[in-house]
Amino acid sequence: MDVRIAYELVRFKGHPNIRARHSTTLEITKDPYLTPRGDCIIGVSADKGLKEFSKEFRTIASRDNSIIFLLIITEAGTECVVGRGSERLTFRDPTKIIVRKSAYTSPNTVMIKADKSALELRRDIISYLRSGGEGLAVFISALLGQ
Repeated sequence: MDVRIAYELVRFKGHPNIRARHSTTLEITKDPYLTPRGDCIIGVSADKGLKEFSKEFRTIASRDNSIIFLLIITEAGTECVVGRGSERLTFRDPTKIIVRKSAYTSPNTVMIKADKSALELRRDIISYLRSGGEGLAVFISALLGQ
């Protein structure tokens, strides 16, 4: 069995307008600001967008049989989201990183069929990010089998 693993680290900041009330997606963006309408966004001022993810990560995550883990790390605690990769992922967006519970893909999608959305994240972590706290997102992709 072929097991390949690649990872990406994304540093981001919180913002007073973080609501995290979207039931199907969550997003981290390089944009430094957020309006209250961005109810899926959990972090701003990210230090990289999908377009900057390594070729190795993109290659592994672009397989239908890949599993992708998102570990959100903050001083308030950690949260793990698990989803799938897809051959339809393009990693072309320079500013947005979106996790989706559905199978929909677009240039800003990092994973599909995720087990959590912004609404389902721990509220103490969201409160910490809303207060301006900083976070670290660790995306880990593992390809299992051929």
